[in-house]
Amino acid sequence: MQFEAHLVELQRKHRTLDQLIEEEMAHPGADDLRIGELKRKKLRIKEEIAKLDGMLH
Repeated sequence: MQFEAHLVELQRKHRTLDQLIEEEMAHPGADDLRIGELKRKKLRIKEEIAKLDGMLH
């Protein structure tokens, strides 16, 4: 159960980061460094989601 709850939380964070990236990119003077940082965070979370998902299935 703990893994599942953690997986759900990671998925929520992944969606939130996706929204933040979209919002940041929509601005004319988007901060490329910030976007890169957010994308790296999103990738780390995606990798952790895949790892946990593999453990559950």
